[in-house]
Amino acid sequence: MNEASGSFRDSSNAAVRPPIAWALAAVASFTLDWLYPLPLLPEAIPASWLLGAITFLAGLGLLIWSAATLRRAGTHIQTVQPTTTIVEDGPYRYSRNPIYIGMFLGLIGLAIGFDSLWFLVLLVPFYLVIRYAVVAREEAYLERKFGDIYRAYQARVRRWL
Repeated sequence: MNEASGSFRDSSNAAVRPPIAWALAAVASFTLDWLYPLPLLPEAIPASWLLGAITFLAGLGLLIWSAATLRRAGTHIQTVQPTTTIVEDGPYRYSRNPIYIGMFLGLIGLAIGFDSLWFLVLLVPFYLVIRYAVVAREEAYLERKFGDIYRAYQARVRRWL
């Protein structure tokens, strides 16, 4: 598969759209918490909703910063569209996947804010889906498309943190 032969598919071919996976994890967590509440924090911790909101907003802020950085660079955010450049600015200086870190923080914020262990339980399958059905495919695609440029970026910047 290479670009010259015409058999190169110019997208990551991710198995799932990350926002859909995130929404499914959140809805499933809320549903499980409604059916079978599983508290996360001891009752002695006051205002857990505030800490949860701060964590959620930090994740949302990271996601927005990351998306804005991609847009400024002129590349696509959606996994079904072609990537036009390797972005190394903003949060991409520290992580190759800051949008997904923002999503993880969002679920952690909901876990704290709604005092529900279910969000953390479902964070595990969400992570596995993102890691293996999305990120692994994105990395293979970027390596095929950008070669040494992407490999050099991989060597400099960690996958997560």
